[in-house]
Amino acid sequence: MATNPGDSSSSKFLTVAEVAAMMRVSKMTVYRLVHNGELPAVRVGRSFRVQEKDVDEYLRKSFYTAG
Repeated sequence: MATNPGDSSSSKFLTVAEVAAMMRVSKMTVYRLVHNGELPAVRVGRSFRVQEKDVDEYLRKSFYTAG
């Protein structure tokens, strides 16, 4: 069974508070990332949900190697 990039049937959605806790940043930082388009999110009513895989991908791309 092939999965489409837009297929979210097996994805886990996180609240902004859960993403903030996972990344150890404030909720405002998560909202800023969402509004700037750096972190994809789905709007549900007045709140946002972020796929766990998108958080993992954002963190993976954000790694910085010093030295």
